[in-house]
Amino acid sequence: MSRPPRIEFADAVYHVTCRGNGRAKIFYHDADRQRFLRQLADGVDSAAVLLYAYVLMENHFHLLLRTPRANLSRFMLRLNTSYALYARYKHRKPGHQFEARFKAKLVQDHNYLLAATRYIHLNPIKTAACRRMTKAQRPGRPELGATARRRDPGGA
Repeated sequence: MSRPPRIEFADAVYHVTCRGNGRAKIFYHDADRQRFLRQLADGVDSAAVLLYAYVLMENHFHLLLRTPRANLSRFMLRLNTSYALYARYKHRKPGHQFEARFKAKLVQDHNYLLAATRYIHLNPIKTAACRRMTKAQRPGRPELGATARRRDPGGA
């Protein structure tokens, strides 16, 4: 069964994420990040995409972008393919570089635009802070959060 096509339209804003296969690293060195950023810049220019924010983590990346030409899939195909070919050759790692198709969430309102921007910019800070914490200090600890997550969203 084939995947359903993405819904794309002119001037749409997306929060795009893409993760390494099996959550493996996709960026090993600064040279990898610089190469990705050059390929990203080339893609942004050639596809006329507007890039609002981005973050490159070790095993994934986030992009916040607008597609005036309704060409998100073409843009991401070029970006991911060009980087995967580079990374496979440079690091001599055969197989898939990325875990799956990229994920793209349509940004439909101003509140989500602000939340996505904040999330993208704070992602490295939160990750670094969590690494310095002991397990007991980390947010979302199951022993403390299980009750809160099971509650009815209506407040009952």
